[in-house]
Amino acid sequence: MWAYESVFYQIYPLGFCGAPFENDGKLKKRIQKIHDWIPHIKKVGANAIYFSPLFESDTHGYNTRDYKKLDVRLGENEDFKALCEDLHKNDIKVVLDGVFNHVGRGFEPFVDVCKNREHSKYLNWFHIDLNGNSNYNDGLWYEGWEGNYDLVKLNLNNNEVVEYLLDAVTYWIQEFDIDGLRLDVAYCLDFEFLKRLRRHVDSLKNDFFLVGEMLHGDYNQRMNEEMLNSATNYECYKGLYSSFNSMNLFEINHSLLRQFGPEQWTLYKGKHLLSFVDNHDVTRIASILTNKKHLPLIYALMFGMPGIPCIYYGSEWGFEADKSQGDPALRPAFQAPEYNELTEFITKLAGAKKSSPALNYGDFTSVVLTNRQCIFKREFQGKSVYVCINADENEYEAHFELNKIKVTDLISGDIIDMNDGFLMPAYSAYYLM
Repeated sequence: MWAYESVFYQIYPLGFCGAPFENDGKLKKRIQKIHDWIPHIKKVGANAIYFSPLFESDTHGYNTRDYKKLDVRLGENEDFKALCEDLHKNDIKVVLDGVFNHVGRGFEPFVDVCKNREHSKYLNWFHIDLNGNSNYNDGLWYEGWEGNYDLVKLNLNNNEVVEYLLDAVTYWIQEFDIDGLRLDVAYCLDFEFLKRLRRHVDSLKNDFFLVGEMLHGDYNQRMNEEMLNSATNYECYKGLYSSFNSMNLFEINHSLLRQFGPEQWTLYKGKHLLSFVDNHDVTRIASILTNKKHLPLIYALMFGMPGIPCIYYGSEWGFEADKSQGDPALRPAFQAPEYNELTEFITKLAGAKKSSPALNYGDFTSVVLTNRQCIFKREFQGKSVYVCINADENEYEAHFELNKIKVTDLISGDIIDMNDGFLMPAYSAYYLM
């Protein structure tokens, strides 16, 4: 599948394009701004964009009002269609956020229920108790997602609801030619709904990519031949930054062995999870790492480990923002992209990742492991790449067996003579082949 050989770039459109938080109903074609960023996205090495929600919503995108209408704050459907065509011309795939667990209070069927109560034909589209009341004093109770009553939970056991959502997906594929969906709170979604969705998209487009937002537990429950192709790797997200901040690379290595190691009980061997160091919901990685010299290294580890790397817009040049400042701080509008040493390094990582079958499909074997250094092997069809990280302020002499004396570093392109061992400078990373 194309996604397994790709580098993703995440954009949160409402923030990226500088839209007001509240839906003011005023049409402004802000989404056209993304056309200007295509050269930067290509330069960084990304060949797929994951768009956070961009359909009509009450505020932040996840409280959908209309599944078939681009948010008026971003423009009209024709504007997004033109953007998708431009992205596809530039060999960039398009993945949208599928928010199917809940809708906004402005969603017409829910508005109808509040108005017509037991006479509404949409009463069973939600989890409603007409004898209760809500935080909004609607004169009825309804289930909100995790107690958030601006997010009205849909009844995915109702066939009408499922048909409605599948019809929206059909529209997105036919109208915008999208290549995949990231499913919001996939860990909440009903198994039967996921199976129907998978069958539906497979019938409409070859190699359609479904990745689910998964946090804890066994991702295989929903990531399998009948449901999702992939899942967000939150376990390794935490392990990545925590390993560098505590100077204990055993932590991330343990997670990678548990997920992809050589043992029979390994959880996700042969599967491709979505890897990330930050996203629209969490503190920017440049604000989490206590040692800024680890910033290139955490990306090198993330791109080198099994999975599909995803870059969150702005983080490729080290933008800082803390979750405690509120979500808008994590989702800003930039006037123009920046390109610095970190961006250049990530560009090289992306090039190495996309061009290497071993980095795309290889298994995982731990080779050298200390608190401050790790070397692991990715091997596929007899070809190996050794991912080498030295997170220490001192140089490190690594000793491990290679079947040749001269190797190529896929990041820099340099030829390295291994005859006298391998001396890694302080704060360095290599992909040796």
